[in-house]
Order: sequence, then structure tokens, then C-alpha cells
Amino acid sequence: MTLRTILVCLTSTASAEHLLKSAAVLARRDNAHVIGLYVTESLVVYPGIAMHIPEVSFQNFAASQKAHAEEVKAIFDAQAKAETFPTEWRKVRSESGFLADSIIANARSVDLVIMPQEDDGEDRPQINNLQERVIKECGRPVLVIPRDYTPEKLGENILLGWSDTREATRAVHDLLSVAQAEAAIRVLRIGKPPSNTFADHAANDMAAALTRHGPQVEIVHRDKDGEKVADILNHEAFEMGADMIATGAFGHSRAYDFVIGAATRALLSDAKLPVLYSK
Repeated sequence: MTLRTILVCLTSTASAEHLLKSAAVLARRDNAHVIGLYVTESLVVYPGIAMHIPEVSFQNFAASQKAHAEEVKAIFDAQAKAETFPTEWRKVRSESGFLADSIIANARSVDLVIMPQEDDGEDRPQINNLQERVIKECGRPVLVIPRDYTPEKLGENILLGWSDTREATRAVHDLLSVAQAEAAIRVLRIGKPPSNTFADHAANDMAAALTRHGPQVEIVHRDKDGEKVADILNHEAFEMGADMIATGAFGHSRAYDFVIGAATRALLSDAKLPVLYSK
């Protein structure tokens, strides 16, 4: 599979350049169409609050939104000018009061969504829990780039966190569109290692299916030994020199969300490498 459309969520001037450079690494390979999405916020007034907001406040808010959008667009234009793949600047207005709603709507028709790890401290009140909502609701794989991270390569050496779940299965197949044709993929099984690894039919079948697409695949087992799942993923990725982690995110059941969901949130805030999330 190839990437044809990449949506880059530009939420701040601090992260815009890193996100666009990350998108460029993937877009150059497939000549993908890169959309730089900027969502302007609405000044939400709650009717239950008995207070008057003067017109000048609305004007100042709109002016600040316009200025911020222009700063981000300047970064986008500079990056786009240096590349040959097709690009598109897209500015939309958030009518609901939540940036995530607009991002989710625009993500429906793309192959991959790229987002920053978290807001960089700029004053954008509607950005809370942005990554989590987009991952859960957009139906597309989401690649989250760490703060101040600019990759030289992506999709050549990948750590895949695997478990017998729907989300992990989605991660395997979403990964194929991001991985290089001859990528090295390490499938990580976290938990008590089986006495006979050949009897781990689910992981072996999945690894064989991946290999048929071209990547070189190996399976490793790591016992938790009291460690957090996110820490094991980060450590294993560092040890193998990975350029990306891929994992399922946010399971359906409350029990699964309590265990795996906690790992997802830890990766969202602490991962040192780009992480591809599938839901």
C-alpha cells in the first residue's frame, strides 16, 4: 500500500515545522498529497453564565486567531516551497467549540493523520485532549510526533506492539501504508513468554502475513516484571534503534481501557519516537 493523502494538524507555530518535515519524509516516497490543516477557534459563550462579553472582546479574539493562522501558514508555505510533492493549505472554522470535531471531519478522507504530541503551551483553550479524541473517533491511523522531533527517516525500522486485540490488528494493517517496502519490523509481545514460541500461532501467522508484503519481521517476547507497558515499548524501541513505534490504542471494554488505555496515554505524553496509533 502507498500513502496518497496525508493530513497534518497544525495547532501551533512551535510544532508546525517539525510536523511538516515529518510528513515530508513520507510524502516524498509516494508523492503523497499533503494537507496542512489549521482550525480557527470560536469564542464560545455559555448561556448559563450571566455575564456580558463586549464586542471588542470578539474583535480582539478574531484578530488573534487571524494573526496566529497567518504565522502558521507562513511556516507551511516555506516548507511546501522546498518540496515537489503536492500540497494544500486548508483553514477551517470550528463551529462546535472543539478543534477535534473539525479535525475528525477532515480526517475521514485521508490515509494518515499527523499530529503533535501535545500543545506546546500556546493559548488555545479548545485543544484539551485533542490527540485522544482524534485517535478514538477519526477512524484513521494517527502518527503523533514528539516535541522538537525531526526525523531523518520513518518507516524503515519499526517496533510493533502486538496483542490479540482488534486495535492491534488494525495497527498491523495500518502500518503497511507507512512502512518502507523492505522495512525491519520487530513484533513485541508483552507478557509471560510462552514455553514454546512456535505455539504462538496468532503472532506467527501475523508475522508471516507481514513478511509477504516485503518487510523483514521478527517476534520477541518480553515479560513485564512490574514495568509499565509504555516503558517497555520505549526501551525496546531504543534498544533496536527504531524510527517509529506502532500500536493499537484505547480498547472498547473498561477493563482493557484501564490496562492498555493507560499505556496509550503514557505514550502520548512521554514517547521519544513517533508513534502510530490505530483504533
